[in-house]
Amino acid sequence: MNTIITDPAASSRREFLKTTTKTAAGLSVLSGITLPNVHAAGSDEIRTALIGCGGRGTGAASNAMGIQKRVTRLVAMADVSEKRLKGSFEALSTKHPDRMSVSEDAKFIGFDAYKNAIDSLRKGDVAIFTTPVAFRWVHFKYAIEKGVNIFMEKPICTDGPTARRLLALNEEAKKKNLKVGVGLMCRHCRVRGELFNRIQDGEIGDLLLMRAYRMQGPVGSAFTLPRDPKVDPSELQWQIQRFHSFLWASGGGFSDFNIHNIDEACWMKNDWPVEVQASGGRSDRGDYIDQNFDHYSCEYTFKDGAKLFLEGRTAIGTHNQFATQVHGTKGSAIVSTAGHFPSKAMTFNSQKMQRSNIIWRGKQPEPNPYDLEWQDLIDAIVADKPYNEVERGIKSSVTTAMGRAAAHTGQVVRYDDYINSAFEFAPGVDKLTLDGPAPLIADANGKYPVPQPGILKDREYAMEPQANPFPLIPMPPAPAEEPLSPPERPKPAAKKKEEKKAKV
Repeated sequence: MNTIITDPAASSRREFLKTTTKTAAGLSVLSGITLPNVHAAGSDEIRTALIGCGGRGTGAASNAMGIQKRVTRLVAMADVSEKRLKGSFEALSTKHPDRMSVSEDAKFIGFDAYKNAIDSLRKGDVAIFTTPVAFRWVHFKYAIEKGVNIFMEKPICTDGPTARRLLALNEEAKKKNLKVGVGLMCRHCRVRGELFNRIQDGEIGDLLLMRAYRMQGPVGSAFTLPRDPKVDPSELQWQIQRFHSFLWASGGGFSDFNIHNIDEACWMKNDWPVEVQASGGRSDRGDYIDQNFDHYSCEYTFKDGAKLFLEGRTAIGTHNQFATQVHGTKGSAIVSTAGHFPSKAMTFNSQKMQRSNIIWRGKQPEPNPYDLEWQDLIDAIVADKPYNEVERGIKSSVTTAMGRAAAHTGQVVRYDDYINSAFEFAPGVDKLTLDGPAPLIADANGKYPVPQPGILKDREYAMEPQANPFPLIPMPPAPAEEPLSPPERPKPAAKKKEEKKAKV
């Protein structure tokens, strides 16, 4: 069903990693760059440290420094790539010269660099985690130990063991009253928030169907050609540079990009699916050696029987659509229509989304949700209000990963089973070193294993499942399914001939 909105597809919010440089862990770099003559002072300031200096990290730090109600200042940066850190520093210094206070000895390179950056903060400050998701729990754990607040980009996990580990860590964050934001910024959109309230108040009836679309051309680093060892000698750093291509690092393009549309649909439903079935494939990958499918189709089912359909595709020369729409018993609604911002949300008194059927439309112009998520986090820190988005972030991340796993294995995947599964992509990610091997090694032809639905049913590609003993989550037993039709009545027993003769 087409909507009445025909805005051009919005471009991706990320700029992606482009290069890496092998440098000793924890080493300060970039001497000689002129710093703004501004330094953090005064207890009313909130300092931030950026861990992960790619496009999304640079954007998140910029949003943080754009807050007007309270001075927010960047005081430390960390990455595994010197060149990427340098580019981020220069861009942020140009845009926020009065908020940048990153001295030469506060720029750190390496897998342990996050510790140095977090150590630069005081209690009450904020650590920003925008590395590939594989490292999210590692950084979260250290920030909790140090007692600093956290903003971490979505998704925050891509497999069951990591989800359970994050839940356990988050209990410690709650005990310390730490404020934790998760980068599902559409949840902070005021217009979508009003739409949610209208839907919950029954404006379009009970939701029965939700539709999410992320159909676009090649995106991010999801398409990768074989590595040239002469140009990129470190397979590990090369994979991190192209993290969307490797399931261990990112959950692939599926988890990193589709999560927003899945999350906002589940938000409007005010529930999470219990299971999913899916399909997908690699129809035209050419010489690309990444692990992604180029098309995915998922059918999520909620406990009341409602459905969420997700259509994802990355292909050239095909129809593009980047939107989320929902359908109720009395009408329908647009949640987003051409990207994340502006949403242009509206409700209709019919399943036909046309102007004559509009009930309500969100006020324009809309505030930018990338700014709003930081405004809400800083407000919570200043007012010392409870603020923790981790559990919701885990549910959204797991729901997304279920769809990916269902397509990659060809099996029906249940939420309860997935979050309690033993399979973990990279259990030793906290022990990686710059000069060490990658969690996934190419074969003699420079290629990597890809999903084989129906052949590999219990794992997403050819690897030994990593049995992680992290505690399971107690789940209520699934309700017994009711029969689709009433049971057949037992047939009356046939009367014996002798009884008939006796009556005669």
